[in-house]
Amino acid sequence: MSHTIKITEITDLPGMLAQHHLIRQLNPSMSLAYYEELLQQMLQNGYRMVGAFDGSTCIGLSGFWISAKLYSGKYLEVDNFVVTEEYRSRGVGKLLSDWMLEEAKRHNCATVMLDAYVTNSAAHRFYFREGFHIKSYHFFKSL
Repeated sequence: MSHTIKITEITDLPGMLAQHHLIRQLNPSMSLAYYEELLQQMLQNGYRMVGAFDGSTCIGLSGFWISAKLYSGKYLEVDNFVVTEEYRSRGVGKLLSDWMLEEAKRHNCATVMLDAYVTNSAAHRFYFREGFHIKSYHFFKSL
């Protein structure tokens, strides 16, 4: 890594839209227009985003929400966690994950939760290493 990696919250819509290239690594068919439409809805519901920056270049990011559910209590939910391929296995994911764990603690969350695509075995290994466990299945039905 050429610079020190800095973890910074991305707080505005233009900054989030600038990361479309990273979001497409997890959602290859997502157009910029649809990404913007979803962000506008999600931001109204408390969606936030944090990025890992090498200089001025965002090399990893994750969205997240803070809310509460009966089964988990207050939680931070990780959403679309991605590190650009050339920076994987270099500690960037750990930096992002650690930042979110600290954010959850700052907000007195009882848990941190996330969904990982069933085909993403590299992500599964990462989350297990980070101390996550599988509590339930997340069922999904397209309409």
